[in-house]
Amino acid sequence: MSVEQGREVDAIVGFLQRIGLGVAREEVGPDSFLPGLAVRAGVLLIDEARLKYPGDLLHEAGHLAVMTSAEREACNGDAGPDGGAEMAAIAWSYAAALEIGLDPQVVFHAGGYKSGGAAIVENFAQGRYIGVPLLQWFGLTTDLTRRGEMRGEETVCYPKMMRWIRE
Repeated sequence: MSVEQGREVDAIVGFLQRIGLGVAREEVGPDSFLPGLAVRAGVLLIDEARLKYPGDLLHEAGHLAVMTSAEREACNGDAGPDGGAEMAAIAWSYAAALEIGLDPQVVFHAGGYKSGGAAIVENFAQGRYIGVPLLQWFGLTTDLTRRGEMRGEETVCYPKMMRWIRE
């Protein structure tokens, strides 16, 4: 792992700890769903010696963040094949990258997303978001189309988040 990748991992881990997601640095076997990452009882396990892409850590955290607390606690291995959860995790991890100050291409790298990471970054940069309706439904954010409906409190619009973890 390069020095820059080490800094990215440290920034991501610090963010995840700050928002209350469990993270542990320990050895992860070669049969994990992504190199250097595993999930045990809702805790992200990171093996920096095997981790190929630091952004994968943030994306997998997104899967955990959009689960209910009961689902999170029961999660072992990977987050599963749910397409809706995947879209929500994509939207969450884009917002998280911006919050941390990471280039979104760290998360949406050429080695993932069926080689579509650059297209995801381009679409999000242009305000064409996928997954945000699910984040709204989970009570994590709103989008600009709902700004006029909100009364009382200041509206937080995606990619800003009201909360980072679903309850």
